[in-house]
Amino acid sequence: MKGYYYDKHSKLVNEHFAVIYAPKRRRDRYAENCVQIFESADEAMQQSDIDNNRFAAKVLGPARSSEGLRLYYLVKWLA
Repeated sequence: MKGYYYDKHSKLVNEHFAVIYAPKRRRDRYAENCVQIFESADEAMQQSDIDNNRFAAKVLGPARSSEGLRLYYLVKWLA
């Protein structure tokens, strides 16, 4: 996550498990409408659908972009 710093004591931005719609898995950040948050890694893995470009991941966010969008930053792909 280049250029983004995480304060573990802040309640504004947190790490989450998610499923990301990503036709190409080359990006470091994803708009809120491409990210579905889940309670656990297992739940995210169960909801992933590789054939439809929906991949389980660990993300950090949400954060506001300079354009006013809410973004999630990719921490790592789970599968």
